[in-house]
Amino acid sequence: MMKIRPFLAALAALGAPLLAAAPARAAWDQAQAVQDGLKAIAAGKDPIPGPRSCFWSRGPASADPYLNIAYPDAATFYWAATFTMPPGARLSIEGRFPHARYMSFISYDQNGRPIESVADYLIKPKAGSINPFLADADRGAAQRDYGLEVVDAPPPPNQPVGMNLTGTAREQLHTPRYGNTPGQQVILYRIYARDNGADETGNAGLPEPVLTMPDGKVMRGAETCAALRTRQPLQLDPAAMAVPMVKYYELREAAAKFSPVYPATNPPTWYQQLDREALYGIYTGKEAAADARKSEGGFYPNLDNQYIRTILNRKQGKVFVLRAKAPSTPKTVKGNAKMGGGDLRYWSWCSNQGFANTRVNDCVHDENIPVGPDGFYTLVVSREADRPRNATVQCGVAWLPMADDGDGAGDPDVTVLQLRHMLGTGDFKHAIQGVRNGKTILEDMAAYAPQGRYISTSAFEIALPCQIDRR
Repeated sequence: MMKIRPFLAALAALGAPLLAAAPARAAWDQAQAVQDGLKAIAAGKDPIPGPRSCFWSRGPASADPYLNIAYPDAATFYWAATFTMPPGARLSIEGRFPHARYMSFISYDQNGRPIESVADYLIKPKAGSINPFLADADRGAAQRDYGLEVVDAPPPPNQPVGMNLTGTAREQLHTPRYGNTPGQQVILYRIYARDNGADETGNAGLPEPVLTMPDGKVMRGAETCAALRTRQPLQLDPAAMAVPMVKYYELREAAAKFSPVYPATNPPTWYQQLDREALYGIYTGKEAAADARKSEGGFYPNLDNQYIRTILNRKQGKVFVLRAKAPSTPKTVKGNAKMGGGDLRYWSWCSNQGFANTRVNDCVHDENIPVGPDGFYTLVVSREADRPRNATVQCGVAWLPMADDGDGAGDPDVTVLQLRHMLGTGDFKHAIQGVRNGKTILEDMAAYAPQGRYISTSAFEIALPCQIDRR
């Protein structure tokens, strides 16, 4: 039987879709192959939607019909670049700030753990341009160019993560190589909540690599890809993107010793996203280590986010409902003229399949969650067939689906529900970033902590009259 790692490497070696279909040549010309591939995509021959390039060859990841893996937020698009900088060369990324709520570049190791994040507001615009992500900036500015240097070195120790570091800037993204000689480097480029009507890139196109060789030769875009070896096989641990099935079954067996539905509880038990051992502890009951770092559990998390999650199980009730107070965020989706402020940059709820599947069912984020006059919101999670008739935006309720096949790995009743908080400010004390440990989540988040219960469809319909004005 072919082992998992060589099989993944063999798949990765196929490279960007359709590039291998370029006409044969005595010496393979990657730049020409890219152009051939782009022509094929334009002709409708690429089965996966969304833009790609020979540098940003993997992506976009998002909810269906895009590449749905590693728990993407449904309001986002992620692209991955896999490369190796030639010795003595210099690499930078140049682009235009997108029309969106957020963008970032984040480097990762072979286990899918983040190394460093450079979020939009930290990036210096080029001369004559502005950064539209700064407070009160003109979001529609025509001149919005930037550049960011990529460095083959680890970041400074103890860099703060997850918080809005107002007033600071970074000119480099530290992307140390890993794996077998000559090593591999990985960057993920993210866009959250593009403006209405904008394409997947926020109408900015994909950022362009600029490579300066030791002899001074400068290459841009597709002509850099051969030198950067962007078609190389992935050198990653298969568990970086999903818990291996054998391990997942082992975790489910451990959980069954507590109860038939464990780790689901009623009311729900909330867990911080920490390292991989903490994730396993959700099922085994083992407490997270006191020094477990946040957002290091794999699946390529975003360092600018912090997360809490719970496991739902329909055996406890076909409908799950929660209430919480809504943090404030900037309003951008409708193309708002200025970048506003708030408690957070962004927050969302996502319904996901199990950790062996890592597929997102769907998400709702701050601008499409109805918030009542009291500042609170209601979220319902259920299968489509069990959805209460009043679980609609028109009735003041947000709704997320459970998949009909549950965790996607044999248990049709399980769903993973996750809340993300992005770039909390020091003034907002109840962000997930401020949670001290797993036992203090409800206390530290106060009114912003989710309070949930299971209920039947008809009970929800009678308990929460529709808020449509019937006068």
